[in-house]
Amino acid sequence: MYQNNEIPKEKAFDQSIQLIKEGYSFIANRRQELNSNIFESRLLGQKAYCLAGSEAARLFYDESKFKRAGVAPLPIEKTLFGEGGVQGLDDEAHKHRKALFMSLWTEDALSELRQLTQHHYAKASEKWQESKSIILYDEVKIVLTRVICEWTGVPLEEDEVEDRAEQLSEMYEKAGYVGLGHFKGWVARSRAEDWISELVEAIRNSELQVDEQRPIYKFCWHRDENGELLDVETVAVEILNLLRPTVANAVWITFAGLAVHDYPQEVEEVRNGGSQKLLYFCQEIRRFYPFFPFTVAQVRHHFEWNGCIFEEGTLTLLDLYGTNHHPDEWEDPEVFNPARFEKTEITPFNFIPQGGGGYESGHRCAGEWMTLTIVEESVDLLINQLDYKIPDQDLSYDLSDIPALPRSKVKMTDIRLR
Repeated sequence: MYQNNEIPKEKAFDQSIQLIKEGYSFIANRRQELNSNIFESRLLGQKAYCLAGSEAARLFYDESKFKRAGVAPLPIEKTLFGEGGVQGLDDEAHKHRKALFMSLWTEDALSELRQLTQHHYAKASEKWQESKSIILYDEVKIVLTRVICEWTGVPLEEDEVEDRAEQLSEMYEKAGYVGLGHFKGWVARSRAEDWISELVEAIRNSELQVDEQRPIYKFCWHRDENGELLDVETVAVEILNLLRPTVANAVWITFAGLAVHDYPQEVEEVRNGGSQKLLYFCQEIRRFYPFFPFTVAQVRHHFEWNGCIFEEGTLTLLDLYGTNHHPDEWEDPEVFNPARFEKTEITPFNFIPQGGGGYESGHRCAGEWMTLTIVEESVDLLINQLDYKIPDQDLSYDLSDIPALPRSKVKMTDIRLR
């Protein structure tokens, strides 16, 4: 596959513009052209390795070979992640912070999250019945903002719900933009951090009382690996690392609305098959439709792998969407087929919609259980609890958009509770 210890290289110079133009397909297009799951490109003026497939994913999540600190490009850090968050930590600092996130996912906490999701969907559905039409994506963002603020203990006044939902969504909607669009995401991040920082200071000054079991309280009083309280700004970033990704699930839920429309036979399987069929349907949504395009790291030190030399300090991208659609990993990957989860061996490296590797100390998304809980309740709502129509509209989506969404964001009419 490789000769002379050389990773295949793109001939073109800097490919940053092409990455923006091609979006989710950027790595897959070149993987196919070069017939290699590893190749070298140039992005943002520097050499970059691009990886795809489960074998490469296993390598990418080897913490001894790759690091995350200081790797995320500034535009992404300023909109999507924030500065000082868990995604950009390594080694003991990362393990210590990650343990706090992992401690949140108790059975009782996830049960409450499910109940809150059901509750807020029920209230929203009553209002939807009174409307001529709704845009699923816009409505779900509001529902999820209510759910996650209540679950984390973040106070949310009724008159600020829509503004906060928009603020949280702009952080991920604008992260891949250039120019004015990206600036809007930057402003949204800044305002959101100010909002949460004020709450953190009020809690620490005993001006605001919150339940000690709520995540916002736990983060306020969390101490780092050196025994020091996190600074207010870092606490705000980490609370937003709970709020923002939860609201971002509106992307998958909108695609769920598309899937329910496009695949009626699979919908009937869910209706007749109970919770296991529902789970398979949700997992196939997470595999099939675009969410995160790729994740980034940096080579810690020179090493050789499968005859290839990886140079210290080189930016490295792992193709998440492409690995979930890789023909070496999945049979008929471009076919929507929930039944594949009955027979396909799922590993932490071939099914990576929110990253791969281990949960406890690795960089796999700590909120994956939260996501699956919310998506399950959303799909159950769309399939089993509501009757509605999907009128003629543009339901196509473009993989050059990050995040990709159906262009109409799924318009629904004649909504009725069953």
